[in-house]
Amino acid sequence: MTTEPNVGTPPGNPVALLRSRARTAVRALDARTPAHRDRAIDGLRALALLAVPAGHWLLDGFARDADGTLHNASPLTALGFLAPASWLLQMLGIFFLVGGHASVLSLRRTTARGGSTTRWLGGRLARLGRPVLGVTAVWAALIPLLHALGVSTATLRTGATLVIQPLWFVGIYVVVTALTPYCAAAARKLGVWSAVPLLVSVAAVDFLRYGPFAAAVPSWLDLLNLLPGWLFAYQLGVCWGERRLGRRTAWGLLCGGVALFAALLLFFHYPASMVGVPGQDRTNSHPPSLLVLALAAAQSGAAVLLRDKLARLLRRPALWAPVVVINLSAMTILCWHQTAMFAAAVPASFAGAVPGLTTVPDALGWIAARLAWMPVFAVLLVLISAVTRRFEAPWTGAGRARRTVAAVLAAAFAAFALGYA
Repeated sequence: MTTEPNVGTPPGNPVALLRSRARTAVRALDARTPAHRDRAIDGLRALALLAVPAGHWLLDGFARDADGTLHNASPLTALGFLAPASWLLQMLGIFFLVGGHASVLSLRRTTARGGSTTRWLGGRLARLGRPVLGVTAVWAALIPLLHALGVSTATLRTGATLVIQPLWFVGIYVVVTALTPYCAAAARKLGVWSAVPLLVSVAAVDFLRYGPFAAAVPSWLDLLNLLPGWLFAYQLGVCWGERRLGRRTAWGLLCGGVALFAALLLFFHYPASMVGVPGQDRTNSHPPSLLVLALAAAQSGAAVLLRDKLARLLRRPALWAPVVVINLSAMTILCWHQTAMFAAAVPASFAGAVPGLTTVPDALGWIAARLAWMPVFAVLLVLISAVTRRFEAPWTGAGRARRTVAAVLAAAFAAFALGYA
């Protein structure tokens, strides 16, 4: 007896077979999604996640020395007109907003089942910490291997800097996650007004460090903006999850954020770029300035207003499937996307001046070449993720000895990246 081929899939046609299997996988992902799942929140998280590698791949570059050593460089140094691109690609406001929303709902479900806040927090921190420990441990093992293959120490430090660059976010996110119970209590009592003191705090520090008393202000004062600056959007997300942020307030956040953003740029001369630019004495993101909060407010308002439309759009299985995949690999994308770019640049450094990879990012031609390289970075990230995504899952098969080795390797990598080894 012979078996009939699937209808619509010509036998022996690998492309048609691949498409059929893809459609089956997409439908399966859609069918397995619980009805109560908030697809709009997942979609916003996926959008914010994709903005991280897109921003770094477009606005980070390399400069190659005559001996082949790679150094970090930014096209924003010579191409300042690209600064508005950072307004679109800097979506950490959305990420913290969605994080606050998801965390308060997750905490509520845990406590409703009789679970403790401490155990809930421990689970959250483990999910954040495992991928970070994994990427730093692997890099610690790769450094001597790459050096033996001829990659210079200076180039390896450049790569290590790229890896650490996005990891600061994890430390901040751990702190704000730990504050979730207090954020929820404040949201229930004060609503969206609970975020206002955070805005005022950042404004006060900015006035001191940029105002008439700037010369007398110690440099460490900037650090006072770290927690309130990133907690602002998270608190808005908690208010959203507690149903204290509706459409009327969202319109206020959108319009008020846009107005404040424009005023800070036009009248108070804040740097136009949302990311640091080498050679500039002021930066908006490290630590966050009031401009970051203005952008976060506008993004948060827009996210709330677009939630229903986005949810309807993501009812389509073909659009929902990539959102699921991205969310399942969130920390892997965050931890390894810079490694993907570095993996392309290192072989190119031995070849010489490769446009978009090892040439100084100071011309429009570099932008065109870099855009052409970005799909290559994406493919490399997918390949790397296929191996490293296991770090996001619980390390049930790793005993105490292996965990200790991973921790030691991670510490060694940190010492190397910071220049202590």
